Amino acid sequence: MNQDVQKKYQALQERLRELGSVAVAFSAGVDSTLLVYVAHEVLGGEMQAFTAQSDFVPQRDVDDAVAFCAAQHIPHEVVPFPILTVPHVQENPSDRCYYCKHALFARMKELAEARGIAYVVDGSNLDDDGDYRPGHRALHELGIVSPLHDAGFRKQDIRDLSQALGLPTWNKPSFACLASRFPYGEQLTPAGLARVNAAEEYLMAQGFTQFRVRDHGAGTIARIEVPPADIGRLLDPALRAELTARFRELGYQYVTVDLQGYRTGAMNEVLPTAKHG
Repeated sequence: MNQDVQKKYQALQERLRELGSVAVAFSAGVDSTLLVYVAHEVLGGEMQAFTAQSDFVPQRDVDDAVAFCAAQHIPHEVVPFPILTVPHVQENPSDRCYYCKHALFARMKELAEARGIAYVVDGSNLDDDGDYRPGHRALHELGIVSPLHDAGFRKQDIRDLSQALGLPTWNKPSFACLASRFPYGEQLTPAGLARVNAAEEYLMAQGFTQFRVRDHGAGTIARIEVPPADIGRLLDPALRAELTARFRELGYQYVTVDLQGYRTGAMNEVLPTAKHG
C-alpha cells in the first residue's frame, strides 16, 4: 500500500485504541468490513459487530456479514429491526434517513451499553460529506463515532487498504439501503421493497455489478440505472425481452432505462439545492 494509506491505517488503529471498546454497525459493505476487521485486529474481545436485519436490507448482505465474521472469528450479532414501525419512516419523507438511523443506532447503543461497550462506531468516511445525508445528524446527536472519517479515509483509500489486507470486499460495488430506490413521499411497504430487491437480484444474476432499480408510480415503473458502458447490453434484444418479462412478473407495467446512467443519490436530485452538501 502507498505511504498515505499506510499513515491513515496507523491513524485508524490509534483511534480505535483510544476508544478502548467499540460496537461496530456492520452492513458487510466496503467501509464497515474494513472497520470491523481493523477493530477486531486492534481490540480483540473488546469489540462487537452488530448487523441490522430489516426490510431495508437484502438478506444476502446479512448472510455475507454472518459469513465474514464467522471466518474471522469476530463476535457478531444479527439484530432484527422492524424499521417500518419507526415513526415517519414508512411515509418516506426527504429526511427519512434521520428517523431510521436515529432509531437503529439508539438500539445499537442500548445493546452496546448492556455489554459494557463504550462506543458505537460506523463506517462513514470523508466522501460521505458530499451528498445530502440527513442520517449524519442522527449520528451526531447520539454520539456515534466514525473512525474512518476521523483517520482521513476516502472511499478509494478504503478500497486500497482492503485490497492490501486481503479483504474480499475491496472491489465490492456500493449499495445503499433499499429505501433509496423510492421517490420521497411515496409510502414504503414490505411488498414494494421486496419487489425492487427481486428486480436487482435479477440484474445481479445477469452479471451486472453496479446498478439501481428505481421504483416509480407506486410500482408501475422500473427505472434501471447501470453505468453508461452497460446500457447497450440492456438493449440487446434477447436480454431486453427476458428482463422485461421478469420485471412484469414482479408487477412493473413499464420497464425503462435511465440514459444518464448509474449515479449515487439519484433520488436526491429533485430536492432543493440548499438541501445538498
